[in-house]
Amino acid sequence: MQHNIPASDEFLFLPLGGTGEIGMNLTLYGHDGAWIAVDLGITFGGDDFPDHPVLMPDPAFIATRRNRLAGILLTHGHEDHIGALPYLWQRLRCPIYATPFAAALARSKLARVGIEDAPLIEVALGDRVHVGPFVVEYISMTHSIPEPNALLISTAVGAVLHTGDWKLDDRPIVGRSYNHQRLHALRREPLLAMVCDSTNAVISGHTDSEGDLFKPLLELGKQAKGRIVVTAFASNIARLVTLARVARALGRRLGFVGQAMEHMLAIARATGYWPDDLSDVIDAGYLGHLPREEVFAVCTGSQGESNSALARLARDMHRDLLLEAGDTVIFSSRVIPGNERAVERMQQRLSALGVQLITDRDAFVHVSGHPAQEDLRRLYDWVQPPVLIPVHGTPRHLIANAEIARTCHVPQVCVVQNGDLCGLSPLGLHRLGRVETGRLTRQPDGRLERVAQDLLEEMRARVH
Repeated sequence: MQHNIPASDEFLFLPLGGTGEIGMNLTLYGHDGAWIAVDLGITFGGDDFPDHPVLMPDPAFIATRRNRLAGILLTHGHEDHIGALPYLWQRLRCPIYATPFAAALARSKLARVGIEDAPLIEVALGDRVHVGPFVVEYISMTHSIPEPNALLISTAVGAVLHTGDWKLDDRPIVGRSYNHQRLHALRREPLLAMVCDSTNAVISGHTDSEGDLFKPLLELGKQAKGRIVVTAFASNIARLVTLARVARALGRRLGFVGQAMEHMLAIARATGYWPDDLSDVIDAGYLGHLPREEVFAVCTGSQGESNSALARLARDMHRDLLLEAGDTVIFSSRVIPGNERAVERMQQRLSALGVQLITDRDAFVHVSGHPAQEDLRRLYDWVQPPVLIPVHGTPRHLIANAEIARTCHVPQVCVVQNGDLCGLSPLGLHRLGRVETGRLTRQPDGRLERVAQDLLEEMRARVH
């Protein structure tokens, strides 16, 4: 490779974000003079870094070579995979590829910042697209958002399976199930490596199905006497559908509270992911006028966000709704690492109001969107990759995933870091060197600044 121009006989792998950390996913693949980027995400500073509310990977390496960047391929629509698009696309200015749901979210994000000229190419589920010298197949998976995709990235040298975020859910509530037949057939492909989600690699057993939540949530709802307020990730359309069905079974009126919730509902309706029989959602402004026992509100704020709907409810400052002693608030979510103190503060405020709190520590109210250890073993058995590269996790998660792969007799397992430039071939993975990486932070005035090196070291020390 000369001047970081991939040769025709090279297949390069270069993570710039999301490897050794949670969030900010950005991975580059290089072949025959061109690069592609998979995902372009953000993360949140949280309490640990309050001066840096939004963080994203520094794309300087590929931005200086953007004439060789053939495209950005989005695996799905979560913020840690698409959230940096409105901030960084102007530096990259290349086509964006996504399936319809992620494309709708990306289009909305770009429009909000006045970007109207970004070429956004919708890819049909299960389709193949040619992006420069790469052929990329979108393989349907299951996760906690519609249309999660693994990418089979093929070149003349061989192929890589990039899993994105995934789980093995046989009852996903909305959208397709994972493509078991195609996943099992991948062992017959000329695979060079598998790049795999490690988020739940430290958790034993299997990840539960989204379909398992209706009954326990319904039983909790039957016990509630006052208002029911549930907070969840706005992007988890399947969870919102489950909650809507619970509300209907209880005979309560359903309303979504918070801009993110309302926006996701609109996107789900526009893309066909909101069931027609659940059309009786009421405007949040009417919830405060209903008898307490009729209210079923689903709101933003599961991560303790200070301006979220639930935060305003906890401070008794919401314009449409108030909470009183005897009401019930259910956290149908997990706490993302780094948000623990913010969530605890919010829950303390809610408790002071006399609200009954129910979290995943108290009852079965949430299932993850990521594979636990037995799920990882199943996929490794189906695909039988020659090389496993763990991504999407802190060093602890990557090491745990690597150990699982070794017990599954994967021939070569390689734990890498952001900035490790690697070559892939039928002989395996070999490290070629390192490139500079970093993080950008978005200032309140919209400017992007590089995070100082000493703060980066502090961040790395905390995740270790």
